[in-house]
Amino acid sequence: MIIIVTLSLGSANKGDSRTKEDADLKPLVTLYTDGACSGNPGPGGWGAILLYGHDEKELSGFEADTTNQRMEMLAAIRGLQALKKPCRVKLYSDSAYLINAFTQGWIANWQRNGWLNAKKEPVRNADLWRQLIDLTRLHDVEWIKVKGHSDDELNNRCDALARGAIEAQR
Repeated sequence: MIIIVTLSLGSANKGDSRTKEDADLKPLVTLYTDGACSGNPGPGGWGAILLYGHDEKELSGFEADTTNQRMEMLAAIRGLQALKKPCRVKLYSDSAYLINAFTQGWIANWQRNGWLNAKKEPVRNADLWRQLIDLTRLHDVEWIKVKGHSDDELNNRCDALARGAIEAQR
């Protein structure tokens, strides 16, 4: 199953003068991301693959003490940060946590509620959510949910990058 929703939080800002024509002029980049954790919490890794035309770039990284959710988010952050100018981005992830936050309005609710979740508790990973929000103001991101550990070659490669980053530190 693939879920596609386009959301640019920046375009909802009052006074934002971007138009659809402006967005169409931006380069289109495909970004696959994944995160992994050995123990949760524990050592973690993230992987990202950027595709633009015939060009491809792989990124990965490691954190000594983290969670799987943070690694999923960090993969998206690092992939978006690697872009040298504002782009239209098709971001693929198997993380329901990441995708649903944008596609189901969780982030808007958290912001409206002072970064408290539905249980009135502080939102976990708010530091990373804020970074993602800032990046969606720069890039027009289409959030696409893919089934993890299935037949999606690029998702599987991102998973291997994330796990490889963990192994490289052992």
